[in-house]
Amino acid sequence: MSGKTIILTGDKISLQSILGENITDEYVSWLNDREVIRFSNQRFVQHSKESCLDYAQSFLGTDNLFLSVKENQSGQIIGSITAYLNLHHCTADMGLMIGDRSVWGNGYGLEAWLLLMRYLFDTAKIRKITGGTLRDNISMIKIMERSGMQLEAIRKEQEVIADVAIDMLLFAKFSDV
Repeated sequence: MSGKTIILTGDKISLQSILGENITDEYVSWLNDREVIRFSNQRFVQHSKESCLDYAQSFLGTDNLFLSVKENQSGQIIGSITAYLNLHHCTADMGLMIGDRSVWGNGYGLEAWLLLMRYLFDTAKIRKITGGTLRDNISMIKIMERSGMQLEAIRKEQEVIADVAIDMLLFAKFSDV
């Protein structure tokens, strides 16, 4: 899969390999928006166009995926989704950011998550997909639960937000095949 351009199309969104032109000022602004990244360790980093381009470049020559989430109707990029693959073990760990706050609550995150899961299970022959989030990230927990993932483990008081230690919830789903 390394170096392959991926385009996955759903009802409301499409996922596509991120290229340099997808790293816009708006994209960088999402990574610097404290509300967007409040549950992510990205909150500890000040992002620039260069740092985002470097991150996108880090996927080249690997099996890992860094995809834009694009709204079909408007054609606008509204976020990104990643999958870190270990082909030796046939596993993948996914992450999601819907950066455009104006579209939150419209089901785009769930559709993106399901679309990438289906691709990983069916095309990449992944047998297990994992994802993690903090206990306070209710939206991400709902996405994982609605996608059929099961709570696999809890890392008690793993991370700190506003001086409060919060549990990290780890979810997993196995291929039906």
